[in-house]
Amino acid sequence: MGTSVRHRRIRVGDVDTFYREAGPPGAPVVLLPHGYPCSSYEFRNLMPRLADRWRLIAPDYPGAGYSGTPEGFDYSFDGIAAFLDDFVRELGLHRFALYLHDFGSPIGARLAIRAPERVAALIIQNGDIPYEDALGPKYAEIEQTWTLPAAEMRAKLAASITEETFKEEFLNAVRPELADRIPPDLWQLHWSLMTPRRREIAIDLIAGLKENRAWFPQHRKYLAEHRPPTLIVWGPQDAYMPEKSARAYLRDLPDAELHLLDGGHWLLETNLDDVVARVRHFLGRVHGVCNGE
Repeated sequence: MGTSVRHRRIRVGDVDTFYREAGPPGAPVVLLPHGYPCSSYEFRNLMPRLADRWRLIAPDYPGAGYSGTPEGFDYSFDGIAAFLDDFVRELGLHRFALYLHDFGSPIGARLAIRAPERVAALIIQNGDIPYEDALGPKYAEIEQTWTLPAAEMRAKLAASITEETFKEEFLNAVRPELADRIPPDLWQLHWSLMTPRRREIAIDLIAGLKENRAWFPQHRKYLAEHRPPTLIVWGPQDAYMPEKSARAYLRDLPDAELHLLDGGHWLLETNLDDVVARVRHFLGRVHGVCNGE
């Protein structure tokens, strides 16, 4: 089977679900929930680099990437986490390591809370953090919209959903010599998949960050009580989640392995070799000899 990435579809409830998979069927599983404004495409380079020893699975959420956009779906962090739970059950995945990045962090953490015994390990890479006092300056721009009336807030968020702002999200404060490693495919591909309905979904999800703030204590409680083996690999050149955001996790995960790399929010584009080396070493210790089913 080698290390090739396979591209597959499965029906999960009412959702025509696209996902990427690599690695042997019986290998330990690594589940890869994606961030915004991205899709499973963000893991296209990581997956073949780990597929000799692990089974990597990366779904597109409903309303994202190549998955369907059904009406009546709950396009919130809770709703997507419930979908992810259905997805892993449909595939028969009983234990896995979770890679938490960007919006994939609050979504993946909700999945972990549903059944902590399924989570063999966490890999946290510039994930949205549950620590209010350690957010970066760019996050304040989102928080400012929370003071507006609902209609005005939605209008302001809608104005921020453009191809140009997608580009800014992917470049996100990295130095010029790193920015030229980030392919324009990221923003052009994902912008080409935007529809009027998906635009409304994006607005709902970003607006939902306000309600998500009230959920932070549950996220922290899970980390502090269960303390799964954790690798934190972080790009400090991140206006949303700088170095202090990575270090905040150590409050509840004091035994976590922390690496600060010379990069930003999208390390799998700019620092792939460094991430792969650290992930392989970490997973080899904590999630290397078990059945992935």
